Amino acid sequence: MSACVPTRTDSKRTQRIHRPHSPPSTPPRRFRIAGADVSAAIAVFLIALPLSLGIALATGAPLQAGLVAAAVGGIVAGRIGGSPLQVSGPAAGLTVVTADLIQRYGWRTTCAITVLAGLAQLGLGCLRVARTALAVSPAIVHGMLAGIGVTIAVAQLHIVLGGTPQSSVLANLRALPAQLAGLDPAAVAVSAMTLTLLLLWPRIPGRAGRLLRGVPAALIAVSGATAAAALAGLVLPKVDLPSWRSHALAGLPEGPALGLVAAVLTTTLVCSVQSLLGAVAVDKLIATRPGGPARVGRSDLDRELLGQGAANIVSGTLGGLPVAGVAVRSSANVQSGAVSRNSTMLHGVLVVVAALLMVPILELIPLASLAALVMAVGIQMVSLHHIRTVTRHREALVYAVTTLGVVFLGVLEGVTLGIAVAVAVALHRLTRTRITHDEQEGVHHVHVRGQLTFLAVPRLSRALHHVPQGSHVVVELDGSFMDHAAYEALQDWQKTHTAQGGTVELTGRRVATGTDPGAADPGATGTGTGTGTGTHADTDTTSAPHTAHPTLHLGSARAECQCRPWTPWRNHRCEVPRLAPPAAASGQHPGRHPDRQPGQHQNRHPDRHPDRHDDAPRPTEAGQTTDPSVLTPLGGTSAPAAPLGGRQLVHGITAFQRNTAPLVRGELARLAKEGQRPTQLFLTCADSRLVTSMITSSGPGDLFVVRNVGNLVPPPGEESGDDSVAAAIEYAVDVLHVRSITVCGHSGCGAMQALLQSDPGQTQTPLRRWLRLGVPSLERMADDRRPWPRLAGRAAADAVEQLCLTNVVQQLEHLRAHESVARALRSGELELHGLYFHVGEAQAYLLQAQDEGVVFDHVGAVDLTA
Repeated sequence: MSACVPTRTDSKRTQRIHRPHSPPSTPPRRFRIAGADVSAAIAVFLIALPLSLGIALATGAPLQAGLVAAAVGGIVAGRIGGSPLQVSGPAAGLTVVTADLIQRYGWRTTCAITVLAGLAQLGLGCLRVARTALAVSPAIVHGMLAGIGVTIAVAQLHIVLGGTPQSSVLANLRALPAQLAGLDPAAVAVSAMTLTLLLLWPRIPGRAGRLLRGVPAALIAVSGATAAAALAGLVLPKVDLPSWRSHALAGLPEGPALGLVAAVLTTTLVCSVQSLLGAVAVDKLIATRPGGPARVGRSDLDRELLGQGAANIVSGTLGGLPVAGVAVRSSANVQSGAVSRNSTMLHGVLVVVAALLMVPILELIPLASLAALVMAVGIQMVSLHHIRTVTRHREALVYAVTTLGVVFLGVLEGVTLGIAVAVAVALHRLTRTRITHDEQEGVHHVHVRGQLTFLAVPRLSRALHHVPQGSHVVVELDGSFMDHAAYEALQDWQKTHTAQGGTVELTGRRVATGTDPGAADPGATGTGTGTGTGTHADTDTTSAPHTAHPTLHLGSARAECQCRPWTPWRNHRCEVPRLAPPAAASGQHPGRHPDRQPGQHQNRHPDRHPDRHDDAPRPTEAGQTTDPSVLTPLGGTSAPAAPLGGRQLVHGITAFQRNTAPLVRGELARLAKEGQRPTQLFLTCADSRLVTSMITSSGPGDLFVVRNVGNLVPPPGEESGDDSVAAAIEYAVDVLHVRSITVCGHSGCGAMQALLQSDPGQTQTPLRRWLRLGVPSLERMADDRRPWPRLAGRAAADAVEQLCLTNVVQQLEHLRAHESVARALRSGELELHGLYFHVGEAQAYLLQAQDEGVVFDHVGAVDLTA
């Protein structure tokens, strides 16, 4: 069949004529707005309208300035910015800064400062330094927002009580008792009704509540309070929107030069950081909603900075408030299903229409209602979640200093103070080193916690000086850095101590053990379990930060395993020094393991000595037994002789207890107390080459993992099914409330090979009965009506790889048939992913539905996360 399809000609249509070597002209594209963007724009507009007026009221600016900023933020920043779904406008985080500028320099100069801040943002965007702003500690950012929230709440409380706010937080606090004594009952009633509706509206239960929650709570709160005040005939100050003809525009800046420069820098800093952090947060929100990343691109932060700068220039010129990304409106935009920047722009157009046509309605709103709304926003900026997070990361001091600095000194001063404290805390952690010395059962333990720098050398030398001559010493280095001074001090002491008949065991995160003085290899690494006359420490380029020196030679030692922490999972053979006669004496070839056939490859580290063999007997101390039935405590300096697999297990656990357990003990203790809260169910094959924590970069508490032969999901009601898999799925979805389930296949799957080679007449063993669940995958691959899944850029290498890909797609269909999964998918609380891991390439491929069929694309090319 020919691929060319004749086109139908129409003599009535005029044919377009173009030059021979130019592309044909295309008809003009029609501008279309998706229905989801229209509904999202209306929702955002209903939130933005009362908030814009309330923020303008809180700053002391003309109320029209809030509407101007909302319109410009939606249209200009929405069109130029790099975050398609972030909504910009007057932000609560800028309230304190703007109010201070208006009080110091007046409104027209404040508008000029806004224009200059926009120009500064344009310059920063052209320099492409947007990512640098994200280097600011989150504790400083959250502390800044909390301080601004406290300032807003305290100031608006006076308006809620029927009074007028003062110029500073301290003045507002001093005037609060007098304000409470002379409160206005009407203003308090309207404010209380606004807050009540604002809090209760999102909590309406039942089906009616789900429908009503589609209307923004802010709009309901202000509208309800306005209607109640009008029906009750309350006499209260209301919104006063003067004629647009008298609206004040930007003027030439007037004031001291240094003060104006500081004002521009403060405005630029707050606007930029808040907008960039908001863009990152919006990306995360998009990634968590079903089908989000596939339709909406990831934010371009440099372009977002350019868009914010252009919006501030236009807003300041037109007499509007400073513009920044707003979290509340952006969240509403994403949750309302917006798919493009058209929703943001349309919301700005609606604000313009309201500012021109809805003035009589807006002037009915009591100022006390707007003040209550803004006060609630300020209180919400002091987030308990953020406080718990910074406390868990030991940054509570930075958070508290920044918050108090913003409240009592100002935004720029508070942020500067927070940065200074953050730097001081980082330096303190770098230079803080705890060195302890104690004796247990005749063994002296010197424990070094922290970074070992020249500042700690005197204390290290003092602790080592208390170690008696000729004793056995264990030096534990619990840190990630050692400078030259500490290196030489430790090496010199070790040489002296071993020369006097003592022994040294050096353990820690970056420790390896030597074998003999002549065979100490600078490239050898290990976990530090030496017991002889000396040890040497070494850097490990795979598992921890670097020390200052590649190798720390501390004499000769006997070792049992010189392998990096991850090498036990490479199916390697631990090599130990030989103290028995050579292998040739027992009839074995010197380079061959007894259980290997001639020509079979022996996986050996390149940094091992060629004369050491896997079958060498273990060295023993006097009085020790080599009976494998005798057990010694894990983490001890010796262990009995055991088969190779048992020794690997013991050494692996020993390395964990010494090196890894101290690092994860706090996190595991928290998980033990709070319980597991994984966000993903990861269903994959039991193949030993598939390390789920490694390919997903996950840790304790992140993944709920189910492994079986062939990553199979028995359909519900299957006679040969396995309730263990279904039970794990039900538990993960209904009890743990995971947000996603991933079915992961892999290359070279033995189960798929067995399926292809299966014979119906074979004896039904447990393995063959289990593999019957993969028969639908075989049938799917044999169905010519269905396109085969493929990898991006190439077809499957062979039938086994094609079946592995098809099996992932088929098991996802089985997964959808489970009732708990289907229910969660219908409610939008769960998403499914297919993953294929190519072992030889160490490359993960994510399942994507495209026009040409089902394709597994490189994860590097697919944005799952923001």
